[in-house]
Amino acid sequence: MNNYTNSAEWLHRAEKTIPLGSQTFSKSRIAFPQNAAPLFIERGLGSKVWDADNNEYIDFVNGLLSVSLGYCDADVNQAVIDQLSSGITFSLPHRLEMEVAEELTKLIPCAEMVRFGKNGSDATSAAIRLARAYTKREHVAVCGYHGWQDWYIGSTTRNLGVPECVRALTHTFTYNDLSSLERLFTEYPEQLAAVIMEPMNIAFPEAGFLEGVQALCKKHGSVLIFDETITGFRFDLHGAQGLFNITPDLATFGKGMANGFPISAIVGKKEIMSLMEDIFFSGTFAGETMSLVATKTTLKKMQQERVLTHIHTLGEKLICELNKLIDKHDVKDWLSTAGHPSWSFIIIKDTQKYSSLELKSLFIQEMCTRGILIGGSHNLSFAHTHDDIEKLLNAYDEVIFILKNTIKTQNLYDIFKGKLLEPVFKVR
Repeated sequence: MNNYTNSAEWLHRAEKTIPLGSQTFSKSRIAFPQNAAPLFIERGLGSKVWDADNNEYIDFVNGLLSVSLGYCDADVNQAVIDQLSSGITFSLPHRLEMEVAEELTKLIPCAEMVRFGKNGSDATSAAIRLARAYTKREHVAVCGYHGWQDWYIGSTTRNLGVPECVRALTHTFTYNDLSSLERLFTEYPEQLAAVIMEPMNIAFPEAGFLEGVQALCKKHGSVLIFDETITGFRFDLHGAQGLFNITPDLATFGKGMANGFPISAIVGKKEIMSLMEDIFFSGTFAGETMSLVATKTTLKKMQQERVLTHIHTLGEKLICELNKLIDKHDVKDWLSTAGHPSWSFIIIKDTQKYSSLELKSLFIQEMCTRGILIGGSHNLSFAHTHDDIEKLLNAYDEVIFILKNTIKTQNLYDIFKGKLLEPVFKVR
């Protein structure tokens, strides 16, 4: 069992000045079991991180998918250092804004114009405001996770503080269920400004689904928005829209486009994007040069070094071999895999004795004990190696056996030493 003394002490200190002790729900003690997993990371290099107590892990969380090349990538770091010597945020636009925007219009099918933000919520919220301005409608259909702003989070169980009148404007539909979206168009005729969705998360799109969504939007005059905060520059250099050959009206990007530096982008058709001159979407740090040069360098490296080929190859091996382990241990009734090779999921279901949250808490504890930092997904980077995948699979072999035996003997609380995870909300 790893020592987490510093993590515990730092959490106690942090909670005095920071609600939950973290800036991000998915990095906090409700997402990683206190006393059974690290709660603070001190440094990272390549595919590895070291926690507050100097325990070493192969990291399969990767800054919630924001790290695409690996920690401290030499090329990105040097580009940022060089830019730092010239300045970070200026009184007028810097040429990097134009250069990176031009690169995005070359790579992304729907991108005719570009604006930058600092996180995914910036971009998705701007896209919704654009769609409402363009269509002069207010209601929105959503599928997937789209950030913390009122217009979206009001549709989840984390809606505390969101006015009821705002919540009433957002409606959810089910991925790969076109009829669920058709019902919304029927229920709110000529009222849906936009359909915003992750083009893929856990499941691949069924034949005709994305095409059907696009056709419904066109028929009813709604703006189709692909939230590619995760899928962009991970599933394909041209985004999931390039991979699936469906071009939306608008799209949002972020996460790994700058290898961990804070930047996001909203891109799309000129006739819609030009309304940026009329709506108010403006931020002091949107043109911050270190994140822009990190994006420029990351995208260049992705194109020159077959980054995604490497990531996808590792991911395919991982999914294939993990499915074999699930068969080997005969646990398919409560354990399965899903997703794309570059962003795949381990799905733990409730059992008769234990909930999925209890089993996941033990799962994370045991993986951390074996030097693997993981949540519920495999977030791969260019820095991961075949040896890293082998170590992950070896850990899975041992931990699946432990989980299976725990369910059989009903002894979870004899071996789990931490505090159980807490639910945030489920959207996938």
